[in-house]
Amino acid sequence: MDSPILITGCTRSGNTVVAGMVELCKAFTGNNSKMRENLRIRDEIIHPYLNSLGVDLLGQYPLPDTNNLKPLEGLKERVEKIFIEEGYKKGKWMLKDSKMGLIWPVWNDAFPNAKWIIVRRKTSDIILSCVKTGFMRAFKDVRNQIKVGGHGEKEAWLWWVHQHLQRFIEMIEAGLNCKVIWPERMVNGDYEQMKEIIEWTGLKWNPECIDFVNSKLWKSKK
Repeated sequence: MDSPILITGCTRSGNTVVAGMVELCKAFTGNNSKMRENLRIRDEIIHPYLNSLGVDLLGQYPLPDTNNLKPLEGLKERVEKIFIEEGYKKGKWMLKDSKMGLIWPVWNDAFPNAKWIIVRRKTSDIILSCVKTGFMRAFKDVRNQIKVGGHGEKEAWLWWVHQHLQRFIEMIEAGLNCKVIWPERMVNGDYEQMKEIIEWTGLKWNPECIDFVNSKLWKSKK
């Protein structure tokens, strides 16, 4: 199989929109959820691994320590087997999960030649979205706020965003093949960064991506 395109970023950053555009540009994804996450990879590999670390399955709190990760034996073979069973024949293939960035060393060990797309969004916008989003529950618990040194939910989510940013810095400094994308640029009709990333992955830009963004991106597009 070709080396994968791995898409990650803080939850609530636009990861799903970016993954949807990569899929439209003909990257194979297998059987995905509406969030563009491969269901079997999530349920059979990522969640059990996070559970073995004793951390939150949603990647909220507690978070894994990248300096103290268990080996994830056979990750490459298990992932490729699932994709082949779901219909992969040849060409580019993509996997999106915000939690991959939290455990990036094990993914890098399995796929050292992967191309990583790191999705970014303004920190203040992520925090506001987390506060408003029902399933982002970790820091509605005051006890968790206190554990991360936050005074209130917003400060706790700020800690959480910074934890992700630190891992993205680690990935870049470790020499992973990464590109950073800011989807909010597309709100104002600027698709150049996304087009460059599509070309970098070896895919061909699909004009249908623009209609996809118009229908899916944040309400500010309206």
